[in-house]
Amino acid sequence: MRPATAAAVAATSILGAGAAAVAAGRYASELALGAASPRPFPADRRLTVHAVTAEQITLTRSFSALRPGTYGLTGRGVHAVVGPVIEQAPHGSADTVVRRLEGVTLGSLKRGMRVRLTPELHRGDPLAALGLTYKEVEVPGELGALPAWFVPGARDTWVITVHGLGTTRDHPLNLTGFLHDQQFPVLDLAYRGDAGAPRSPDGLTHLGESEWRDLDAAIRYAVRYGAENVILHGWSSGASMALHTAVNSALRDRVRGLVLDSPVMDWKATLRALASARGVPSALLPLAVRAAQGQTGLHGARLLDTSVPTALHTPTLIFHGPDDTLAPWQQSRDLAALRPDLVTLHSVPQAPHAAMWNAGPARYEEALRRFLTPLM
Repeated sequence: MRPATAAAVAATSILGAGAAAVAAGRYASELALGAASPRPFPADRRLTVHAVTAEQITLTRSFSALRPGTYGLTGRGVHAVVGPVIEQAPHGSADTVVRRLEGVTLGSLKRGMRVRLTPELHRGDPLAALGLTYKEVEVPGELGALPAWFVPGARDTWVITVHGLGTTRDHPLNLTGFLHDQQFPVLDLAYRGDAGAPRSPDGLTHLGESEWRDLDAAIRYAVRYGAENVILHGWSSGASMALHTAVNSALRDRVRGLVLDSPVMDWKATLRALASARGVPSALLPLAVRAAQGQTGLHGARLLDTSVPTALHTPTLIFHGPDDTLAPWQQSRDLAALRPDLVTLHSVPQAPHAAMWNAGPARYEEALRRFLTPLM
């Protein structure tokens, strides 16, 4: 029996139906929104390593293992980078997939290991991961000091990067090298709930609705230390943080551009998807939504149903696609349709949540370069 199901059954027998519904709903919402540590995305099912050579790795055949592009591969004590599927591989079979092995960054891969694909290619700080000089800095936030990596650059427009659900500030390192090559200073922010950052008062993620104030603090830090303007690049709930910041910050006039990767714009849909992926029975999903609203104080409205679309005055590039099961891409399509004067949607098929770059790094970076050029 799944843990969430067992909890619901136990609560029903002990507390009675009414109290059990409240307890089960609260448990389900905490399971979905708990911010204590990064947890895998729903599509990141565990795979078995069947064979490893210096240049190839054979994995259990599945939709996730067949994804096009470049991904991190993580398991207990190991992290590696895998490239595209190799079509005519000698070790392939109907039950396995052979991918190019780009390198092993932590531990060693062995036959029988259980691993997951992840959008995070790198582990460690910018120097260890990319060979880039950086500073470990602290951004004063409303809940306390927020750790961040600062990679200097020649321009006076900074890019502030902010990760999202299921990842850490390692995730933006996928693009830090590209942004450094464009001579942008990069501030890679950890925010409330992250390791080393203050805990959210209720211990839950708010999917950007309160976390955006940490991003606002990062803008203040950037301006204090020499930035004339900033570009906000967010993934998942980090993209939602960027949207909130662009319309609510007192320094919103300093925001020259937004880059949103897989933005969470339908709070309820994402909560239901998270809860379901983490074992909450479908019958408890409405209770989980109500409990989450009660615990966090969030109204749960889609961002498109708020003042955000009309209040947005910042050029915006969205990377999103139809295979995102956590943050429906229809919301991104609607925002682009509502604000064609400002918003450009770059559609990315066959990419799971927050992995739009992974599905095609070269295409992603070229679209990003074209968007950033007039903002430099």
